[in-house]
Amino acid sequence: MIEKDYVIRVHAEPATLDAAAWNALLAEQSAPTPFMRHEYLAALHASDSATPETGWAPQFLTIEANGQLQAAAALYLKSHSYGEYVFDWAWADAYRRHGLPYYPKLLGAVPFTPVPGTRLLARSAPARQLLVEAIGGLARQAKLSSAHVLFLDEQDRRAFEQAGWMIRHGVQFHWTQDAQQPMADFTDLLQRLQRDKRKKIQQERRKVAEQGVRFTTHEGIDITPELWDFFYACYTLTYQAHHSTPYLTRAFFARMAQQMPQHWVMFVAHRAGAPIAASLVAIDADSRAAWGRYWGCTEPVSCLHFEACYYQPLAWCLAHGYTRFEGGAQGEHKMARGLLPTPTASAHWLRDDRFAQAVADFLATEGSGIADYVDELRDRNPFKPAAPPDGEAATET
Repeated sequence: MIEKDYVIRVHAEPATLDAAAWNALLAEQSAPTPFMRHEYLAALHASDSATPETGWAPQFLTIEANGQLQAAAALYLKSHSYGEYVFDWAWADAYRRHGLPYYPKLLGAVPFTPVPGTRLLARSAPARQLLVEAIGGLARQAKLSSAHVLFLDEQDRRAFEQAGWMIRHGVQFHWTQDAQQPMADFTDLLQRLQRDKRKKIQQERRKVAEQGVRFTTHEGIDITPELWDFFYACYTLTYQAHHSTPYLTRAFFARMAQQMPQHWVMFVAHRAGAPIAASLVAIDADSRAAWGRYWGCTEPVSCLHFEACYYQPLAWCLAHGYTRFEGGAQGEHKMARGLLPTPTASAHWLRDDRFAQAVADFLATEGSGIADYVDELRDRNPFKPAAPPDGEAATET
């Protein structure tokens, strides 16, 4: 139970929060990730990556009782919908066409980071429900059009659903270690894939090797400032190739190197003695999970993206006993690399009842389509069927 005498506060500066108390509360949750740590969220703000000037105005919500942090959420006032990966542009356009403001809206998310996990940091179920009520109350008090909390874990999804929020479903692609018959290494993973998928991966890896590319792996404090500089140059080139601007500044990655080095692994591709590409993966030793985050290259090499972003990280995960690798948002092509469809969820509240009903109808239709899509994807499982019982013949596909 949460005390009756509690205090709800809204913080415009993440740095003013008690980092130890925030992280301790995060550690108690069912699905904590490094991206919800105070260091990560504060670095986004301090590095000028997620600030009011870039359309992310922090409104971190805390609930305290007897001087102890009981619940918290990372919230932002958003003046646009970039960097979220749960797309509501059509909703914003509908508001505009009816002469109503959609922005600013209230958003609960990790900026630029579509990683599912705990969003409602709470010590108990009552504290979690109170936090949901406080988020809605903040949106109503500010007369905002809407509130959205993205990439929820299951516990948070139930809390929002119980409070009457609309739930939107999506899908990502994750690799998970087989708990019954663990994969020993990347070769073992390949052997479990359907023959056509296995051959394609082998061909792609061969192409990279035949073009003279070799990889080095760098973990934690062994990632030097020079490597971080090279990686950031590659990262910016990826955005330039898409005629876009990088979300994250070099100062953000400097803070990661200083404050959270244990959560990063970098894979660097070399050719003719010079680095030509880099991919950055976030890791968490406690949960044995890894997340593919960013990559870039200085020159084109056929199949290099797949090697840097999937095959090298998967091989590393298997070698180090990690049991989950998440490949980021979207990307049906990831299935052919051994990453399987995984449902995601977000919660949404709209103040205008007319728009809320229209969105609810849309989400019902979209959700049915997502469910059918996931079923279809699962029918195309890239892995061979499980081994038959003893005495029955297995068939190679």
